[in-house]
Amino acid sequence: MTPIMTKRTRQKGQSIIEITLITPLLLIALYIPADFGIAFYMGNLIQNAAREGARIGSGLSKSGKAPNLVFTSTQANTVKKEVFDRLPNLTNKSVTIRFYDGTACMEFVEVTAQGDYNFFLYQLMRLFGGTVPDFVTISRTTQIRYNYQQYTNTAYCMTPTTYGPYSS
Repeated sequence: MTPIMTKRTRQKGQSIIEITLITPLLLIALYIPADFGIAFYMGNLIQNAAREGARIGSGLSKSGKAPNLVFTSTQANTVKKEVFDRLPNLTNKSVTIRFYDGTACMEFVEVTAQGDYNFFLYQLMRLFGGTVPDFVTISRTTQIRYNYQQYTNTAYCMTPTTYGPYSS
């Protein structure tokens, strides 16, 4: 009976070694899809922030006296604040607001929001000697038609008034 006991003892040690070697690889293999999923989720949050900023900007009143009403930095700051309040926790966040306006053209608001996402996978690749960038920039742009204009305006305004990029 002694030889059987010795064989089982050796097998128990072998199992522990196998689990010890495979566990880090298994954890990495499970984390990679989660990391990309988080990046897609961040892209969705950035898109929502840009869309909400454009929606709010499309309903703002212009400044000045009629008929010379224009968008100013006051409206841009309102949009900027709303977008920054909705952006997820990323590095190097920035927002650019463009107001396309004119007299006989279709006016609209364009908001671009972006931020840098640090993939955990990239950090692991650098740990093992890979050369990869430190981050990936996620950028989303949304355009929404200005609410307070004539519906007969069908040609797009081509000259924007740009505010930004604003950084946080």
